[in-house]
Amino acid sequence: MLRENINNALKDAMKAGDARRVSTLRLVNSTLKNSDIEARGQGKGPLPDEEILGVLQKMIKQRQESVELYDKGGRPELAQQEREEIAIITGYLPQQMSEDEVKAAIEAAVAETGAASMKDMGKVIGVLRGKHAGQMDFGKASGLVKARLAG
Repeated sequence: MLRENINNALKDAMKAGDARRVSTLRLVNSTLKNSDIEARGQGKGPLPDEEILGVLQKMIKQRQESVELYDKGGRPELAQQEREEIAIITGYLPQQMSEDEVKAAIEAAVAETGAASMKDMGKVIGVLRGKHAGQMDFGKASGLVKARLAG
């Protein structure tokens, strides 16, 4: 379903002559095909939507890191290009959870797993990934889980 949406958006962007969107969506498709090939090598089929969301989040994170580097390096035009790509890719992710919703999800995951110490952090993150893939930034969530289990 998500893959179809991306392919349809690519066709629409080509018809509209939107060069940035076309190049970004082609890059997304290329990354998805590479991930499919890698999964096939492990005996799996094409990526399901949940895993596609993970790939998209990874692409966004890479671009955010590039933006920081370009800003530090005095290359605002390249940083802007990366920001545009982030905006395009973000359009295919589900609505992101607010900080309060993330905290509530963490509390629910801690209660569900019975987590009591930092040793249980992996269990909590695993539950969060299973239930909220694509809806939260797991880098930030990880810090919140750490703070919750430490204190």
